[in-house]
Amino acid sequence: MTRIICEEDCGKSPRKLLLKDFNSALARGNEAAVPKRLTNDIVREWVGAAPVRGREAVARLLRQMKDEARQELVIQNIITHGNAGSVNGTLRLTDGRSYGFCHVFQLSGAKGARIQRITSYEIRQ
Repeated sequence: MTRIICEEDCGKSPRKLLLKDFNSALARGNEAAVPKRLTNDIVREWVGAAPVRGREAVARLLRQMKDEARQELVIQNIITHGNAGSVNGTLRLTDGRSYGFCHVFQLSGAKGARIQRITSYEIRQ
């Protein structure tokens, strides 16, 4: 199982907890937990690549990524303000590759928020 290290105390912040749980579910390949956190019109974009639109298309993309065995996710910061948030850290794969990342999220609203847009910056270390 993927080890999750979160240096950020999400405490009583529902948005921070949402982003921590979402990133943890991605790292662990928990494909059942991911789609229910997304809006129907989600846009998933890696900077430099074409965006993927719609919950089903994003879920399909995440299922394809599930095959990469992840060893450890280190979340350094989770920042939220209003309907926006970001998570940065490091992802280590079992094959020795490591990536620094920053995901920027747009949330659908305050209560019961879902993720409406994800823009990702990733650098192989």
